[in-house]
Amino acid sequence: MRYAKAFLAVPSALALGAVFAVPAAAHNGEDHSGSGSSEGHAGEHSIMLDSLNESGASGSAMLEMHDDGSLTVMVEGENHVPGQAHAMHIHGSTDMNQDFQCPGANADEDGDGIVSTAEGVPDYGDIHISLTTEGDSSPDSGLAVDRFPAADEDGHFTYERTFSAEDVPEGTAEAIQNLHIVTHGIDRNDNGEYDDEAGESSLDPELPLEATAPASCGMVEGSNVTDMPDGGVDTGSGPVATDGAGGAGVALGALGAAGLAGYGFLRRRQPQS
Repeated sequence: MRYAKAFLAVPSALALGAVFAVPAAAHNGEDHSGSGSSEGHAGEHSIMLDSLNESGASGSAMLEMHDDGSLTVMVEGENHVPGQAHAMHIHGSTDMNQDFQCPGANADEDGDGIVSTAEGVPDYGDIHISLTTEGDSSPDSGLAVDRFPAADEDGHFTYERTFSAEDVPEGTAEAIQNLHIVTHGIDRNDNGEYDDEAGESSLDPELPLEATAPASCGMVEGSNVTDMPDGGVDTGSGPVATDGAGGAGVALGALGAAGLAGYGFLRRRQPQS
């Protein structure tokens, strides 16, 4: 059964946040003017996206906290399912007592060979911000696929959006290194679309697992880019969940120089509409 068109038509009200516990600070509709204050934490923070679920997807990203509490997010994705929408979020929490990381292969609790979104949440946390192209960015828009970027025929997409201080959950600046970016949407049987070959999604039985399964994940790196010496960018791979034998989970490959391809777009600034 083909799901490509049906997936693109999913109502924006259907959200991952309705399935998982939503962090109390991530919400819209209330007055939180200035809640995203970034005093002492402004600057650019890099992320390298590595493949999950043997998707082959990769990419690079930047989170830029501004002095006024707003947040600019830039993502460049590679090798994602061509022509398909890819839900994308900042995951994690402002609770610094939790140590989030990208999931390893041992997160596949049901043994179906795919780490689903539900199985990955204990590792990378609930939705913090939905990286929609416009409108609401709360966890309520976690599956608003009509407002997420779609990959081109080569599996590539670029994304840039500045979220106002009112839309940035309280404590984001202070907890910036506890956050991750996760992209979703895989093609396990390589037929160029989301279908039910791998079963249905636990988020919604009307959606295939391929449409919502994580495709790539990356954590905020340890150093503020603006504090790095000239000619250097912190691109360490950071913590990776390990399997029972103690080896790095196969869901995340080693970070290589090829992961920096396309990083230049992060330095370009486009006017925000």
